[in-house]
Amino acid sequence: MTVVPAIDLRAGQVVRLRQGRASQQTVYGGAPADFARRWEAEGARRLHVVDLDAAFGQPPQAAVVASVIAAVSIPVEVGGGIRSADDARRWLDGGADRVIFGSAAVRDPEVVRAAAQAWGDAIAVAIDARDGLVAVDGWTRTEPLPAVELAQRARAWGVVRVQYTDVSRDGSLAGLDVAPIERMARAAGVRVTAGGGVATLDDLRALRALEPLGVDEAIVGRALYDGRFELAAALEACA
Repeated sequence: MTVVPAIDLRAGQVVRLRQGRASQQTVYGGAPADFARRWEAEGARRLHVVDLDAAFGQPPQAAVVASVIAAVSIPVEVGGGIRSADDARRWLDGGADRVIFGSAAVRDPEVVRAAAQAWGDAIAVAIDARDGLVAVDGWTRTEPLPAVELAQRARAWGVVRVQYTDVSRDGSLAGLDVAPIERMARAAGVRVTAGGGVATLDDLRALRALEPLGVDEAIVGRALYDGRFELAAALEACA
């Protein structure tokens, strides 16, 4: 299992939101590119970068995201505000290893289908869930669509990976609820990147047990930034 440090960006700064709420934000000082270099130096094999401004419908932080990609030699995946094939192409041409569609998977599924057919495993779908239902528009709205159903739709489009986040736990250090992750992995039949609430190494070990089902990546954010554990320990727990 791959441990993927998260770099969430808002107004050019690295932040973590509690339960996706913009009003509950913690800012971590330092340039985003410096954090990227730190995680690479500590052994990360992939970085997860989200442009929260773009996700909230504000002007994207293209230069900041580009600086993170340029700072490291490991793969960088980019999400937040990716709503068209042009958005995806721009980041793939700009050095991103993977682009992540979120709200577009609900609002404009044909875009995601075409992107999956064009770029294969460089395309993923973020499935952010609150009480089992899909949250969109930077987690500000919940759709009457079960998260598992969206994962099944994504598989039918040719998407080979979904990224599941429990919005109610993200940034809260409340610990993972593994049961819905397992249900999604069993029902969808795609690779699953899991996140939202990782607080301890035991959370990562619980995810590692799901690897035979396709859960092969874990996104970790606040627990690393707040020093709950070191990245090296996380890597060992998932080895």
